[in-house]
Amino acid sequence: MTVHAQPIRPSKLRLVMELRTLPELGSFVASWPLLAGMTPAGDGHPVLVLPGLVTSDRATFPLRSFLRSKGYAAQGWELGRNYGPLPDVERRMIDRLKELVDSHGRTVSIIGWSLGGIYARQLAKMMPERVRTVITLGSPFNGDPRTTNAWRLYEFTSGYKVDERDKHMGGSISRSPSVPTTAIYSRSDGVCAWQICMENDLPHTENIEVEASHCGLGHHPAAVYAICDRLAQPEGEWRPFDRSGWKRLFFPNPKRPPRFSAPRR
Repeated sequence: MTVHAQPIRPSKLRLVMELRTLPELGSFVASWPLLAGMTPAGDGHPVLVLPGLVTSDRATFPLRSFLRSKGYAAQGWELGRNYGPLPDVERRMIDRLKELVDSHGRTVSIIGWSLGGIYARQLAKMMPERVRTVITLGSPFNGDPRTTNAWRLYEFTSGYKVDERDKHMGGSISRSPSVPTTAIYSRSDGVCAWQICMENDLPHTENIEVEASHCGLGHHPAAVYAICDRLAQPEGEWRPFDRSGWKRLFFPNPKRPPRFSAPRR
């Protein structure tokens, strides 16, 4: 991972700005016809979408609906609310992945939002032969989990200390999966320090930046466009995201230096 600045927990102002998720959802609905025309058709392969902390399949319904309209077999995790990597949850996610592979006869792409992205990466490490690609949305896997505004909630709901994350589901959280992996993140994220949501610099990994709230990453039009672009790649022919031309207007260069930001209050 290219280090841009010392990660710090997003400010209270950034957290309040997470209310942007509502107009972001509205812009997604309004731009649906345009997005449908701009994004490539899917090839029908299964896509498993994992929700973030204390959310459920309801949160990922807009994204899954769009992916289905593009021809993908987009599925929710069907495990209720996400309260952390509890032992039964880990087993059931593994079973869910196996079920999708067996029922479709194809490898599965996994999209994970926030904590769900950590699950997605860990599942790919545990069963790489069953996973086609991984896409994370604002997932804090590459640094101190205390640089998020959700670490205390994680400890409360899961019963685990954040320092113990590497003890669950596949070992080291920061180690990248062996399958193609894309990290979509936002520098204006109000929940997680954006630096810890970026992938390591490897031949099969990449980072895509969008201007969105943390809670809106799953339905922000730019993020949805990037997701569809990544899913449409033929299996075994992965290439990094092309942000040339008009796409530079919506997808900033992830390696650019950070703008000045005021100290967190």
